[in-house]
Amino acid sequence: MNLPQRIEQAIAKATGKASAITNTSIAIGGCINQAQHISLEDGRTFFIKTNQQASTLTDLFKAEFTALELLAKPSVIHVPEPIAYESDFIVMTRFQEGRPANDWQQQMGRRLAKLHQATKQDQYGFEFDTYLGTTRQINDWQDDWLTFWREQRIKPQLQLCLQQITTDDSLIKQLERLINNLDQILADCDEPAVLLHGDLWSGNAAANEKGEPVIFDPASYYGHREAEIGMMRLFGGFDANCEAAYQEVWPLKQGYEQRITLYRLYHELNHFNLFGNAYYQTCMSTLAILL
Repeated sequence: MNLPQRIEQAIAKATGKASAITNTSIAIGGCINQAQHISLEDGRTFFIKTNQQASTLTDLFKAEFTALELLAKPSVIHVPEPIAYESDFIVMTRFQEGRPANDWQQQMGRRLAKLHQATKQDQYGFEFDTYLGTTRQINDWQDDWLTFWREQRIKPQLQLCLQQITTDDSLIKQLERLINNLDQILADCDEPAVLLHGDLWSGNAAANEKGEPVIFDPASYYGHREAEIGMMRLFGGFDANCEAAYQEVWPLKQGYEQRITLYRLYHELNHFNLFGNAYYQTCMSTLAILL
C-alpha cells in the first residue's frame, strides 16, 4: 500500500469516514519534515507531515501526536487537532491562518502562562523522547530539575559538540565549566514541572482566522517554565508585551534572566550541532554571560 492510501486509511479509521484524496499541495514547512495540504473527495481538508528518515527517528510522530493532545487538553491555547499518525506521517486538522489581532502578543503570553499553570506536575520528563529538529531529546523522568537539565540537556549537547570540535576547543572548556557551575544558576529553581511546547519560536506560532494565537510543531516535555522563554527569545517574534502578559498571570521568580539565558544556550548549542559554525560565536557569547 502506497503512502496516500495509508493516509486515507488512517483518516478513515480515526474519523469513521472513508474518502479518497483528490488533491495535494505543498505547504510551507520546516527543514526536517515534508508538509502538504490534502483535500478529500467529501470536501474535508487536512495538514500532513511526512518524513522519509522516520525509521531513524523513533516515535517522531507518536511523540508529536501525544504532545498536541496534551497541549490542547487545558483548552487555553489553540493547536492543530491531531487526527492520526504512523511512523512516517502525521495527520492533523488544517487551520485557516489569519492576521494576528492587535493584542496577539498579550494573548500569547497570557495563554502560555495559563497552559503552564494548568499542567503542573512533580516530575520532569516525558512519556517519550522527543526531537528538537533531528536532535533526540532524552526525557527520562527525574525528580530534580538540576539533574534533568545537566544530564539530559547540556551534557548531550556537549557530546554532540565533540563530534565537530576537539576537547581543547574553548567552547568545550567553557561548557565543562558551565556544567560544573550549574548548581549555582539553578539553585533556586524549585518550581513544579509544567508542559512545555519546547520549540516555541516565531516559525512555530501563527494566528487563526480570528487573529488568536496558534502553536504547532512541538518538542514537548515537562520542564521548568522559564525554559519556554529561552527558546522564545532566540529568534525574536515574541516581544516585551508577550512576556509582560505572561508575568501578569504567573510572575517569574527572582533571577529569571540568568536562567532564561541558560535555557537559550541549549537551543544555540543545538543549532551549532545541527547547522554548524555559524552559531559558534553565538554560543561563546552566551557562555561569557553565564560564566
